[in-house]
Amino acid sequence: MASETSSAKPTYTIIQADGLYPDDTLEQELFKPNPTQSFTFEYHQTMLWPTGTPTPKPWTSIPEDLRQRTHGILTLKMRFTAADIALFPNLRVIVRMGVGYEKLDRATLASRNVTVCNVPDYGTCEIADHALALALSLRRGVLLHHEHQRGDRPAPWMYIDSPLVQRLQQHTFGILGLGRIGKAAALRAKAFGWDVLFYDPYQPNGIDKAMGVQRTRDITELFRRSTTLSVHCPCTRETRDMVTYELLSLLPRGAVFVNTGRGEVVDLDAVERCLKEGIISGAGLDVLPEEPIPEDRVHSLIQAYRRKEDWLVGRMAITCHTAFYSPESFVDIRVKSAETMRNVLIDGGKDNIITPDMD
Repeated sequence: MASETSSAKPTYTIIQADGLYPDDTLEQELFKPNPTQSFTFEYHQTMLWPTGTPTPKPWTSIPEDLRQRTHGILTLKMRFTAADIALFPNLRVIVRMGVGYEKLDRATLASRNVTVCNVPDYGTCEIADHALALALSLRRGVLLHHEHQRGDRPAPWMYIDSPLVQRLQQHTFGILGLGRIGKAAALRAKAFGWDVLFYDPYQPNGIDKAMGVQRTRDITELFRRSTTLSVHCPCTRETRDMVTYELLSLLPRGAVFVNTGRGEVVDLDAVERCLKEGIISGAGLDVLPEEPIPEDRVHSLIQAYRRKEDWLVGRMAITCHTAFYSPESFVDIRVKSAETMRNVLIDGGKDNIITPDMD
């Protein structure tokens, strides 16, 4: 797997593709041999897509000699296509520094015997907190009052009669996808007094009893009953474009819709239509179908949001796929990604492996 040095020690070459960190002190410590091991390693940040850079550099911008000897790739934002894979003849492991892995061409990677891993257990609390923050800021009228008080002619000093504002208790917080983050969101929503209902056909029997929440086996029932609905499922072959107008229009009139899962799961045209029709009173979106937002084809809903059109004021919040972020979670993702790479590439372990048959 690794190249051999003159002293017969295997050498592992690992790159962090994006270029996210000011130094590599942490990685140098995590990748170094322990007393029972004898190997050398080299670690590089290749600076393809540093934070704040609007577009990435191509994989071909990495020097060819480095590409030739790379055994492991860590990447947060980069896509990895069949053409990109061909640039790395000795690649053995790629770790997606996050939960989703839809940006990786897994079929080609599998055909090249490259192991794909993800990092499913970072930022769980942050994303669940963020989902509840979006839901609460809409449901309690925080965004609504914020927007109506900041203009040249602020609204009267009184409540605003809006279907957005609703008592939480005796209403239903629906969760689409009860994975790690969905469970964390469910516990938070339950603590605020919502009745929690979820749909996830892959969760074992009894999970609802263990958590003290309700389960439905019918996705349409989830939408019909949820006055606030939060998306927490990954983007897979099954879930891509799953949330259509037909589903969203089942929500009780005046519902709040939140998505901190994956933008590709939800039809943005449907969200816009439901907002205009009053089916959805408010929407909180941390993720969008195309990220970053393409400058040459900004969706009409996002255009209306940016222009502060009257019909949408106080009814929508967009955050930049940053629900995962806190300084602490950024350390977590860095540590957990490096630990996964070491476990699989160097130690021969099985941590967080995504098999080709997994959706």
